[in-house]
This record gives sequence, C-alpha cells and structure tokens, in this order.
Amino acid sequence: MENINVESKSKEFISILNTHFKGKVNLSRLKLITMFVFALCKVQTVGFEKLANAFDSDAMAASSLRRIQRFIAHYALDSDLIARLIFALLPNKEGLKLSIDRTNWKFGKTNINIFMLGVTYKGVAFPLLFKMLDKRGNSNCDERIDLVNRFIRLFGTSCIDCLMADREFVGDEWINFLNDNKIRYYIRIRNNFKIFLPHKNKEIKAFWLFNSLKRGEFLHYRPIIRLGSQLCYVSGCRMKSKENGGNDFLIIISFNKPEQAQINYNERWQIETCFKAMKTSGFDIEKTHLQNIERIEKLTLIVMIAFVWCYKTGIFIHENIRKIKVKKHGRKAKSIFKCGLSYIAGVLLNSKYQDNINIFNFLSCT
Repeated sequence: MENINVESKSKEFISILNTHFKGKVNLSRLKLITMFVFALCKVQTVGFEKLANAFDSDAMAASSLRRIQRFIAHYALDSDLIARLIFALLPNKEGLKLSIDRTNWKFGKTNINIFMLGVTYKGVAFPLLFKMLDKRGNSNCDERIDLVNRFIRLFGTSCIDCLMADREFVGDEWINFLNDNKIRYYIRIRNNFKIFLPHKNKEIKAFWLFNSLKRGEFLHYRPIIRLGSQLCYVSGCRMKSKENGGNDFLIIISFNKPEQAQINYNERWQIETCFKAMKTSGFDIEKTHLQNIERIEKLTLIVMIAFVWCYKTGIFIHENIRKIKVKKHGRKAKSIFKCGLSYIAGVLLNSKYQDNINIFNFLSCT
C-alpha cells in the first residue's frame, strides 16, 4: 500500500481544481476550498465548527473557523466555474437528460428554497445549476427560463436530449419557451388540467383520456392536443394513489416522441436522490444555521463539488472493485453515493490508500 500524506493529498486536489478553474481562483482560495471539501467528506455535516476541527491545517480550530466564516461571508465564488467543473466531469457530454426540481426547508424565519437543474446518470442527477428562491413556493416561468437559458449559455442546446419535470413546473410561457428552443420535454400535469382536442374541437379534463385504463396500463394519445396556447402530445396511465390507495393518474405532456414519455419521465426522480445525498444521507446541508441566501448559495456550491466527487468514486468502486450488495427487497445495501463517501472519508482519515485507488482521478479531466 502507498503512503499518502495530507500535504500531497491537498496539493493534488488543488492542482486539479486549478486546472478546472483555469487560474481564475487564487491559490489561497483553492487551498481553502480543498480543505472545505475534505472536511465535508470527513465529518459529513455543514456545521462550521465541526468542519473547522477537521481542517488539514497547522492552525488552531478557532482560526480555521474564522477562515470559513470569512470565505462564506465575503468571497464571490463564481457559480459558472463550478457548473463547468461538474459538466467536465460528466461521463457523457451528449444526449443529456436534464431534470429540474426544488428542495426547501426553513430555518427560523428564513425560507431556504433551492431550484436546481441536474443531469441524470445511473440513478442520480449530477447537480449543475441552481437558483436560490427567496420565497417559500414554486418557481415562476421567468425563473425556470432563466435557469435553462443559463445552461444554454454555458453548454448550448445540442447536448440536450430532453428535460423532465414534475407537475409544479408548468405554465404557458414556460412551455412556449421549450417549444421555441426545440427542447424535448416530459412534464407531468395535474389530472384536472383542461386540454383542448383540436381534432374533436372540444375541451376536456386531461384524466378523461385515461379514465378507461386499468391500473398500470399506459397510453400514448396519438393526436396532438393543446394545453393553453401550446400544442403538444400527452401520455398517461392509471395508477394507485400514494395518499389514499384510490385511483390516480400519471399524465405527461411532451414536445414529441410521446412513446418515450414513461421511460424518460421515470428518470426525473434521480434529482431527488441528489437532494437526499446533499441533505440527510450525506452532508446535512439543511442543518446549516446560515440565513443569508448568498451565503447558503456558496455553501451549496462547495457541497456540489463534494457530492460529485463521492458519486464518481462510488460508481468506480461499484463497477470495478466490488459490487454493492443487493438486499432481498431489491435495493442496494448502500447507495453508490454513500459507498463513495465512505471510501473517500477513509482515505482522508487514514495514511494509506485502500485497494490503491487514486480517488483524485475522479475529479480530473485527464
């Protein structure tokens, strides 16, 4: 086994970050970000005092704590740099399936509401772009359009296969934007949404198209329908309600290829797996006592780096070293993310690699 000391670990990580950031972040900030990410993986919480105690530094914990506080309070961390870093680490750069969703919680009187766009991959969404919503409720059309436009500005539209979203992400202007940009989408709508059938010249509630189906049966409605002012396709199935065990419907509108609606929409949940890992199953980001939205944004960006590092490490271990055991109920004994997080924590806390895996390769573009 190869001995790897703290200093060499940090230097390798700093070098990788510097390559990604193309010299746009100075060395002292790179060192701080490195120690921050390392500490997150070791203590698995965003509490600043615990992070400071886990810093790989000769300074006292109190000094490290002040460094963290100053960084979060005053340093302008460019979110585009983090987005480009994560995009560079995607295993595939084409045919991307985007998923958008929100996660929110409240601390004191502050509503913390993160509206995120991620790229789905093997059971999780890599978090790429997000917007802090200074309110309790859903995003509006302008906020959704701004987030997707930001993706287009950074990465273009040619790499997008489709976009998936739940039923809170609807709206005439929003659908019009996706149609105009020829972005395929699979978006769930509410059962009672009124749709217009041009070929029959009548308006009905969406669920009536699927009311005769048996539970689990899926129908791709072939004629084009109109939702508001927008033409689209609609697909759906009857299913069991999670709330009361009665009947419910999964109804999905799409730009084209309605026959792919079910399989593509089913990948939407992968962004929820990402949220879970960033929160209760990983870094406990919702336990932060920060209330300033800009500071929470910087904390989230650092957590995103740590998350992607852990997930890529977990994928490698699962696919190349040892498969994660599957329990009798069909689910993995440990998530791929937790597998990577545990491994990285072990490497950072111990003086030797295990299985001679260079964990830093998973953040490198080379």
